[in-house]
Amino acid sequence: MFQSVRIRRRQHRQVEIRIAPLIDMVFILLIFFIVTTTFVSETGLEVERPQSQASQKLSEDAILIGLGPAGEVYLDGNRVNLFTLRSKISHHLIRNPNRAVVVVADKTVSAQMIVRAIDEVRLGGAARIGLATRQKGQ
Repeated sequence: MFQSVRIRRRQHRQVEIRIAPLIDMVFILLIFFIVTTTFVSETGLEVERPQSQASQKLSEDAILIGLGPAGEVYLDGNRVNLFTLRSKISHHLIRNPNRAVVVVADKTVSAQMIVRAIDEVRLGGAARIGLATRQKGQ
């Protein structure tokens, strides 16, 4: 007479998003961009370098000194006074006295200003001093 009725309970599954593969992909992309990025050291001053046909590349860890057309002097991105350049260079050369120093001067800077900066760098203890140029055709 009576039929047995089966009641089925629906099991509720919790929906979950697995983020472990996403995190793995993010870390792989992060490592890729870190490895392929080149870090360029700048003087902190926008200059137009003079052209040269016999330019050479210097080492990547060179100390950069920027000379602007209005007489401003920058050392590794920070504005400094020309008279304090000697002590700052000697401080930079304490750990590695063989580091090269590169003077990045605008092409409108007077030769006198460049010579004064090179004198201060030499008196600060630098043995390897270069003048940044751009290759002809760049």
